[in-house]
Amino acid sequence: MSDSDDPTRQAAFDLLCAVFERHRPLEEALDALPAMDPRDRAAAHRLAAAVLRRAGTLDAVLAPFLRKTPPERVRLVLRLGAAGLLLLGTPAHAGVGTGVDLARRVGLAPFSGLINAVLRRVAEAGPAALAALDGPRLDTPDWLWESWGADAREIATAQQEEAPIDLTLAPGAALPEGAILLPTGSARLPAGTRVAEIAGYDEGKFWVQDAAAALPARLLGVRPGERVADLCAAPGGKTAQLAAAGAQVTAIERDRKRLDRLRQNLLRLKLNATTIAADAGAWQPDAPLDAVLLDAPCSATGTIRRHPDVRWLKRPSDITAMIAQQDRLLDAACAMLRPGGRLVYAVCSLQPEEGRARIFAAIDRLPLRVVPLRPEELPGLEAACTPDGYLRTHAGMWPELGGIDGFFAARLIRA
Repeated sequence: MSDSDDPTRQAAFDLLCAVFERHRPLEEALDALPAMDPRDRAAAHRLAAAVLRRAGTLDAVLAPFLRKTPPERVRLVLRLGAAGLLLLGTPAHAGVGTGVDLARRVGLAPFSGLINAVLRRVAEAGPAALAALDGPRLDTPDWLWESWGADAREIATAQQEEAPIDLTLAPGAALPEGAILLPTGSARLPAGTRVAEIAGYDEGKFWVQDAAAALPARLLGVRPGERVADLCAAPGGKTAQLAAAGAQVTAIERDRKRLDRLRQNLLRLKLNATTIAADAGAWQPDAPLDAVLLDAPCSATGTIRRHPDVRWLKRPSDITAMIAQQDRLLDAACAMLRPGGRLVYAVCSLQPEEGRARIFAAIDRLPLRVVPLRPEELPGLEAACTPDGYLRTHAGMWPELGGIDGFFAARLIRA
């Protein structure tokens, strides 16, 4: 099979160039791909994600077969070939052949002999080399490994696996065929499930939302008729939860493209919310609110198993800018609340600076106090309730069920 017959390799290569050369998020790069068959697009995404998930390990497998460091684009072709051969079960002849074809197609023909020779060696000796390597450590940048402390190996090991698909069910919706019901109420399907093909999708019976991402809205505990704001709301999973609970929801999102996606999701789900394009740090309601949900922008290191590009795109210096934005949004959220109003602050981050450190700083400067979570509020995830009453999940939890994203959440009340 030539590369012209297999467009997934070209698309996967383009995705990796976007991430490693232009530092663009994988999902953003995926949206920018030219029109192609949805199955080819999905296969390209899966192949690129496999490389991003195991790049450190793939480089270690390739290293003994290279006399010197190759140009970066040659390295990407080799990584793609090695990922197919070692991680995705591509037959040896196809893995080598498509690697050589891809090199010729992307202007790397002078390196086709090298690529052919190296991938042949990978096909022969790579499986044994792979088994002997410490993949979790090789695939995790030093600064992340060190910041995760005693949980680092457990987290990094879980991040090597492709994440399952989690759904939040609309009230009264039946569990989709083939799904399991998680203890927290989310439905789980195998990785790679095509969501739009599940019965009930067009009727708005569910929406995609990791089981951890569904927890902050539940912890807010909104009641019918309460006036609630969902800040930084796109793509809208939490807005949908709040609206389905009967709250009067205002969803604030400054990115108009993402806000359009939120509106489309609400339309499919047949749920109502007021949507506003605005900076959540500057917007204020016309009257104090009963509750605010702030899922703040963050490093997203808790979502690496779903977004493996995060580990290669983020740097320690990014955290400083993030925490300044998180503090600004906490200040704004507090100002929106009536006395006795409730606030849940959440981040899909494993970094302590973005979690409890932000809460300690907030209660020092704002009229807020923590309302500790109780383990019984987290069925099946009682270990995610910290001794001081915060939520902290990570990918190493629920190994028997397929893991869970990393989240921090705290519940507060305005004095």
